[in-house]
Amino acid sequence: MGCAVLALSTGFAQAQTAPPAADNSAIAEIVVTAQKRAENLQDVPVSVTALTSETLAARGVTNVLALNNMAPGMRISANDAAANPKIYIRGVGLSDFNPNASSGVGVYVDGVYVGSPLAQMAGFFDLAQVEVLRGPQGTLYGRNTNGGAINITTKRPTQTFTADASLEYATFNAVRAEAAVGGPIIADKLAFRAAAQLTRDDGYTHNRVTGNDLNAADNWAGRLSLLYTPSDDFEVLAQVNRYVNRGDAITPQHRALFPSDAASTGPDGLCLASAYASGACSDLMGYVDTDKNDRAVDANLEGKDKIDLFGASAQATWSFNKMQLVSVTAWQWAHRNDVENTDGSPLQMLEINYRSRHQQFTQELRLQSDDPAARLSWVLGGYFMDERVEDNTRQDTLRDFRPFFVSPDNPTGVSAADSVAVFGWPYVQKTKGYAVFGQADYKFSDRLTGTVGLRWSADKKHMNYRSQIEDGAFILLESDQKKTFSAFSGRLGLRYELTPDTNIYATYNRGYKAGGFFGGLATSPEEVEPYDNETLDAYEVGMKSEFFDRRLRLNVSGFYYDYKNQQVFAQALRNGLTVLVLDNAANSKVYGGEAEITARPIQPLTLTAGVSLLHAKFGEYFSEGQDFTGNWLPQSPKVTFNVAANYVAPLASGASIVANVDANYGSKVYFENSNAPRLSQDAVWVAGAQLSWRSPDGGTEAGAFARNLFDKSYVVSISNIDSLGEDLLTMNRPRSLGVFLRYHY
Repeated sequence: MGCAVLALSTGFAQAQTAPPAADNSAIAEIVVTAQKRAENLQDVPVSVTALTSETLAARGVTNVLALNNMAPGMRISANDAAANPKIYIRGVGLSDFNPNASSGVGVYVDGVYVGSPLAQMAGFFDLAQVEVLRGPQGTLYGRNTNGGAINITTKRPTQTFTADASLEYATFNAVRAEAAVGGPIIADKLAFRAAAQLTRDDGYTHNRVTGNDLNAADNWAGRLSLLYTPSDDFEVLAQVNRYVNRGDAITPQHRALFPSDAASTGPDGLCLASAYASGACSDLMGYVDTDKNDRAVDANLEGKDKIDLFGASAQATWSFNKMQLVSVTAWQWAHRNDVENTDGSPLQMLEINYRSRHQQFTQELRLQSDDPAARLSWVLGGYFMDERVEDNTRQDTLRDFRPFFVSPDNPTGVSAADSVAVFGWPYVQKTKGYAVFGQADYKFSDRLTGTVGLRWSADKKHMNYRSQIEDGAFILLESDQKKTFSAFSGRLGLRYELTPDTNIYATYNRGYKAGGFFGGLATSPEEVEPYDNETLDAYEVGMKSEFFDRRLRLNVSGFYYDYKNQQVFAQALRNGLTVLVLDNAANSKVYGGEAEITARPIQPLTLTAGVSLLHAKFGEYFSEGQDFTGNWLPQSPKVTFNVAANYVAPLASGASIVANVDANYGSKVYFENSNAPRLSQDAVWVAGAQLSWRSPDGGTEAGAFARNLFDKSYVVSISNIDSLGEDLLTMNRPRSLGVFLRYHY
């Protein structure tokens, strides 16, 4: 659920796990493509967490949200059912849910930038690996990667026949089915892989008004990949993919804020926390939820979040003269029609219909060295993007108040001055983006390597915007603006090999996020004025090491960020009514440290853990008359921790029993810039487990799992609408117990 403007008045190398060393007690080498070429994870002077397909399956990762806290310092949440994930790494991200907004963390699938927030929660199936890159990636990945990047790699076609299938059944009649098949079409020339996924459940929130269950999932996805290899030095990987969501819109929990007596009133004039469900507090229309059941609601409207996505891409790689020429061409479109009961109540106070369309064409061309023995490794490239975003969202506000304003001259009861109306903000934003970039790594000696990179980017944006009442009966604001946002970003670094198993590095990275235009409801020219680029200068030192014949891997890093012209998305009160603001509001200082450890003390047991310590506060920041200076950045816990254990116990038959347990911890987070206690979530531990039987050949596995094992209930996101007297709380998914069957040939 995205709470839009609320009450208003008119005022080439595939990432993969390399084969293990001859000593099968050693930790397997991980190959990543974080620098656009295949490299050992331990040799890359970037903070990277690599999650293999086996790890993803054991943790039940089915979309980007399930990656939350699986890498140090990464937090992912959403208050929409199938779109708009809020991705933060080391405190850097953006919570704006409007379709023309760009996150501070880039999402890439098989080298293709997924720019639309409508499309970033789809396609998590038949994966080879997920890489989480922490820190600005402005040289090789470009703008909108201030916080980092999530690099997703799907399984490629092979010249041997393969088949994979999995089926899960769990609590709430949840069914998830996946299947993939592939192999040669023309031996050594053309191979294919086709994969599909289906997810459904009955929902986990009871609607007391209708007796139905809400927050149900219903989506499917498919992908077809073709790999053409006419010669040893040329290949083309072509893909088409489709995703369809027909599940429920998110239905939030309602929390009333207007007190009815002094005993229930807090110092801010709103309801005391102790009185939330007492019946002494209500919203603007007098409704209050008093049962303290965060898995039940009273909803007059049961909405759907309909999303349709399509993508096609082709990656061609030509190897010659110890170089490679790589071309990545992609086209994507996304459509969304989301009808939601935004107010979370049985009354018609706030209901929003999000209607958005997005089209994007991208072309990247890279010429890069391909000689591992050379002292100099380099890449030169160019990038082009053509994007179109259309939005025609409608917000029906205070409809149940219309009878009070009906008159012979006003039969519909519309009163714009009192926010009793249907507000809309149709707009079209067109963007043409250009970039040229290069990076070079030079080995000064067998131990010392230096890196330099530079990128210039420009986005030409054209925004045609209108805000209106009652589908155009009255025009609040019209605007037609063009502006080009450009910037340099880059990288400097040194890496020194202390021993064959330990290296240290120091880097400087400049990242930036392009400026743009606000995509929510605005009523004044100032609200649609373009906001500027934000920049982030990042300084990092780290060490990557392995000990005890590669039975222990330890990677640590420390960082300092100088964050300038930070784009801040916030809700604010204007003339007593809640509006949304997106502006360059503050500078911030962010610093911290991280550690990741993998241990193989005995051959059957693998232990992994990660920890992040973060200090992330606003510098001087005043907004709408409020002083937020020194406040903690939203979605930025001071401490995150994750741990997992995998034990494979061999049986006499040759089969094995596989046990997985995992847990993660996040300290307190604030959801809003004011750091109001009510708009926060205290520290939370979440655990999961999986136990299975695996056949001798490893082709069949069957077992049971528990996710959110101890059934922790906590808030994922909060939208506060003070002017309507309510908070909207998006809750986590309850405990899920289930069974699964997986097959690989």
